[in-house]
Amino acid sequence: VMSIDPAPQAPVATDPVSTAAAATPTVDHGPPSWVTRRVMTVVAVVVLAADQLTKYAVRTQITLHDSIEIIPGLFNLVHVRNTGAAFGFLNSASIANKQLLMTAIALVALGAIALYATQVGSRETLSRAGLALILGGALGNLVDRASVGYVIDFVDVYWGSYHFWAFNVADSAITVGAALLILDMFVSGGNDVSTPV
Repeated sequence: VMSIDPAPQAPVATDPVSTAAAATPTVDHGPPSWVTRRVMTVVAVVVLAADQLTKYAVRTQITLHDSIEIIPGLFNLVHVRNTGAAFGFLNSASIANKQLLMTAIALVALGAIALYATQVGSRETLSRAGLALILGGALGNLVDRASVGYVIDFVDVYWGSYHFWAFNVADSAITVGAALLILDMFVSGGNDVSTPV
């Protein structure tokens, strides 16, 4: 009796891309951030309200260019008008149509920030919180520039004879927000793959 060997099987072609994808473990980047669009809006509105209320209090309770000592040698409340940018930048500069120019710059900056906020990933908590603070602060100062042509600054921090530039709630929110954005770059390393939400 002669044995018949089975016909050799043809090798099955494999897709190296599919094989590599299957071998790659799925990384769980965690749930979306609790800082949703709604939360960002609430934060921005709270900053705007706090900024406008504190400026109103200063405008009605402290005489222009007056100073009230809170912590001797460290902290005063003042009432000064800033026709320039944040922290007194360009305040003393004499520019034609300065109010219109500063308002236009603020509007462009606000639009750019709002556009960037729509592109932030759904898991980037620090960036979302930072952008919400920046938006609220930018809106607060924009209201002043557009309505009266200047921003009221009232926080005077100093040491000895050295005084830091006077600032307000809006400036503080913008500064903290920018710090959160920078911190997020170090924490996430730009590796967030979540989609904008």
